[in-house]
Amino acid sequence: MPTLIFGILILLGALWVLGVISKIDPQVGARILKAGGGLIAIGMAAFLGLRGELFIAIPLGAFGLGLLGWIGPAGFSARTRRSAGQVSRVRTAYIEMTLDHDTGAMSGTVLAGRYAGRGLDDLNTEALVTLLTEADDETRALLMPYLDRRDPAWREHAQGDAATGRAAPGTAKMTDEEAYQVLGLEPGARERDITRAHRALMKKFHPDQGGSTYLAARINEAKETLLRRHR
Repeated sequence: MPTLIFGILILLGALWVLGVISKIDPQVGARILKAGGGLIAIGMAAFLGLRGELFIAIPLGAFGLGLLGWIGPAGFSARTRRSAGQVSRVRTAYIEMTLDHDTGAMSGTVLAGRYAGRGLDDLNTEALVTLLTEADDETRALLMPYLDRRDPAWREHAQGDAATGRAAPGTAKMTDEEAYQVLGLEPGARERDITRAHRALMKKFHPDQGGSTYLAARINEAKETLLRRHR
């Protein structure tokens, strides 16, 4: 009898929640429904566990934790697990730069100009400085921190603007697709994943860590662009 009453209360609560969700934004509603389902599943698992029905309580509890994001597909804690090999991509008219979240390493590919199709790691310092003088300001702002990390003495061999750099001009408004690439996330990433990726990138590519003002600005813009979807 207590089990029946408990089940009826859960059903009534679920119907009430569904009624509320149907009146709000679909994305917000989906998150509420997922969190609510997780809490309900955990509550039912706890109730069944107290009754000794562990063969149902354990998988039900795991399902609830999964809905809340505490357990990933492989059964490891999603809140403590770091995705190995996560990378971000920042693209300009001349190059696409790849940023490794774990090591802070920078690599990339030339997209235009005399070195189109070549990897940055395959070019010597002289060729990179040549690319620097030919590229637009946005590319220069991205390429200079790469050169600083690879060859700290490169400025001694450069001349004029190539050695000093110019401020990158304002860029067009970042799209959601670009923002996901900059933060190295899959579309639909959760708010905490966005914040975590932003924090990890800023630790590696902030100007004080050998990055650049331009790169930090792009990372910040990517975060703000995606967080607007969660407000």
